[in-house]
Amino acid sequence: MGVEIKIEHLTKSFGKSLIWKDVSLTVPAGEISVMLGPSGTGKSVLLKTLIGLLKPDSGQVIIEGVDIASCPEKELYEIRKLFGVLFQDGAMFGSMTLYDNVAFPLREHTKKSESEIRNIVMEKMDLVGLLGAEDKLPGEISGGMRKRAGLARGLVLDPEILLFDEPDSGLDPVRTSFLNQLIIDLNAQIDATFLIVTHDINTARTVPDNIGLLYHKHLAMFGPREMLLSSEEPVVRQFLNAQRVGPIGMSEEKDADELEAEKDQDLPPLPPIPLQQEPSSGIPRHSQRPAGEWCRENGVTPPPGSFAEGMSMAPGA
Repeated sequence: MGVEIKIEHLTKSFGKSLIWKDVSLTVPAGEISVMLGPSGTGKSVLLKTLIGLLKPDSGQVIIEGVDIASCPEKELYEIRKLFGVLFQDGAMFGSMTLYDNVAFPLREHTKKSESEIRNIVMEKMDLVGLLGAEDKLPGEISGGMRKRAGLARGLVLDPEILLFDEPDSGLDPVRTSFLNQLIIDLNAQIDATFLIVTHDINTARTVPDNIGLLYHKHLAMFGPREMLLSSEEPVVRQFLNAQRVGPIGMSEEKDADELEAEKDQDLPPLPPIPLQQEPSSGIPRHSQRPAGEWCRENGVTPPPGSFAEGMSMAPGA
């Protein structure tokens, strides 16, 4: 089972440039969470702060009772063993074969024999569909294969937390769909805590249990998928539904004149909430909630057409 990540009043800046301020949220253990936001809002900075590569100006990141923002380096080293990370470009060592790339964390952090390492590496490469490609160099394979190799490397230490930094970056929609299914299937198998930074709205609408949105140097909202997909909060509504009408402009915020020109425009209706993508087995994940459950529990009527065809999701249904 994965572990909870508790973020309290986190603030980060580079020099005089404030990235975000007073960010607080709890990433639930064993669930899939997605973090969204316009470009430049510090999503990747947040991931680097969670694993201690960057130190916040203030605030706490608490994992299993340890504040990794202030703990000694030796303790941080041990906490990092709970993490697996998939970087944007896979971050492969170009001169190493895929096998050696995936084996690297085991050779670096464990005392396992080469035969034990081989068993683990081949198991993880099989898990991501790369058996037979272990002798290839990163430069000899496609971007999608590099992503999967990076994921295999992130899995070899059996992490309890997996961080994904824009795993769909550079991938076409079909490969993104395959990668999303792989992420869902992995979560079903290992029950780790997944946090995905992405710009892909289809991924955000169909894959996670929870969604967060960073905007204008703060956390606009974080919570269950259905809560955000039914939200009327202007920034959340605009971003999650890829609409032009709203406070977000080409340079993050619209100016007063743009907002004034829009004030009498009718907002387009919220699109239906889609069914959450399931594991390939068809068996729901442990953290997966029945369609419409959050809406029913909170007295929210979802947009027309939400969930399965003809399914009534009105409160009390």
